[in-house]
Amino acid sequence: MSRTLITLSLCCVVFIFGRNTVCAQNLSLQKQEIVLIQPPYLKAGDTVAIVAPSGVLKNRTTEVEQAKDLLKSWGLHAVVGKHVFSQANHFAGTDDERCEDFQNALDDPKISAIWCARGGYGTVRILDKLNYTKFKQNPKWLIGYSDITALHNQIHNNGVESIHAMMCTSLQDDMSTIEETVSTFKDAIFGKSLSYTLEGSDYNKIGTASGQLVGGNLTMLHTMLGSKTSINTSGKILFIEEIGEYKYHIDRMLQSLKRAGYFDNCKGVIIGDMSKMRTNTTLWGTSIEQLVLDALADYNFPIAFNMHAGHEKDNRAMMLGRTIDLTVAKDKSTIVFDK
Repeated sequence: MSRTLITLSLCCVVFIFGRNTVCAQNLSLQKQEIVLIQPPYLKAGDTVAIVAPSGVLKNRTTEVEQAKDLLKSWGLHAVVGKHVFSQANHFAGTDDERCEDFQNALDDPKISAIWCARGGYGTVRILDKLNYTKFKQNPKWLIGYSDITALHNQIHNNGVESIHAMMCTSLQDDMSTIEETVSTFKDAIFGKSLSYTLEGSDYNKIGTASGQLVGGNLTMLHTMLGSKTSINTSGKILFIEEIGEYKYHIDRMLQSLKRAGYFDNCKGVIIGDMSKMRTNTTLWGTSIEQLVLDALADYNFPIAFNMHAGHEKDNRAMMLGRTIDLTVAKDKSTIVFDK
């Protein structure tokens, strides 16, 4: 064998084994990355920061006071961000003011949870201003839904669990109308086990799956697409909810996510509330459930409908980043969160 051939053979061996080593290292890193930090559960005496990173809280002081009273009834203290009731056009203060309140809550070691007063729109405008260095040293729970999905994504990508649950403006004069919303929120922040049995649906796509729960508001997931705040759904179970959209908008967002490979290695999908759907002059022609099934027809993972989470009074807490066991049948579905 010539010296040149021997050299080429050795180079090939080094390349193949070196590549395999790198691949193994990458797989190992991926496995490490899926283990998220679980912030300490709350206990009596802990402090919750109420902040408003999105829409303006005009005429919503009553709900914030109710939120403080609710926390107090559970033995918790509440501090309200300096700019919560500020207004800069559409927003609860300027971008810098909203960022300041949120950053202070992230950095303060005396804060055990950050509870968003409301959603709306505006969180995306402060994402790139936030610094998570001190937060990683002292992780705490982020609580909210809707527009707050952007922050859930960012915190997930920083390796920490968060809670998709009610906000201050979810509170009602008649608390009996949101009993499950409040009780599951309390259970989540105090570390009680969560499990849900969903009403059955003929649209359910039967199957079982286990994986980290990720997701939130569909519009926000779509908005994050292509940015560093987009989540990797590989090996995970995706939850989505929406409000005030046309069916063709829902389909367009699902098709966009699909074309970007969002569902390629997803292990399951949970459909929450699709609230206040708008009617286009040209009717879509199918139910929202069939729309979802048609958009995801190329995939074999289970799909569960009828999760009570989203923009309805019954908005049950979901631990994002937590591993769940999902079982989907036609007569019912179950979601069991790991402890």
